[in-house]
Amino acid sequence: MTKFVRKPRRKISVPKNCYFCTEKKEPTFWDTGSLQKFLTERGKIVPRSRNGLCASHQDGIEGSIKNARFLALMPFISR
Repeated sequence: MTKFVRKPRRKISVPKNCYFCTEKKEPTFWDTGSLQKFLTERGKIVPRSRNGLCASHQDGIEGSIKNARFLALMPFISR
């Protein structure tokens, strides 16, 4: 009988403070440069557990990204 060996999990460095709280800004759909930081390479929105935002700013990010996509300021997917 063989023993199951687990691989060690990779640690993901998560920022401890919210980007928008420290910069004293609010997420807006016009600022596509700062919104791009919270997307993966494939265009998915990064979850709160990975990007370190507070709950209110994460909700704002999601709405702003969706508005920017609808207004064709950002792509829905990347190729």
